Amino acid sequence: MARENLVKMRCDVCKSINYFTTRNKKKLKEKLEMKKFCKKCKKHTLHKEIK
Repeated sequence: MARENLVKMRCDVCKSINYFTTRNKKKLKEKLEMKKFCKKCKKHTLHKEIK
């Protein structure tokens, strides 16, 4: 896994960083947004990519 493609995913509700994933920055110009399970909120919430 290439280090430069690694991005953090943060919960919109509680602002905790729960996931790390990869993204092809040449093909995907916009930031990632996914509905993922947040362990702190204990429900599925929107997670957005941060730096």
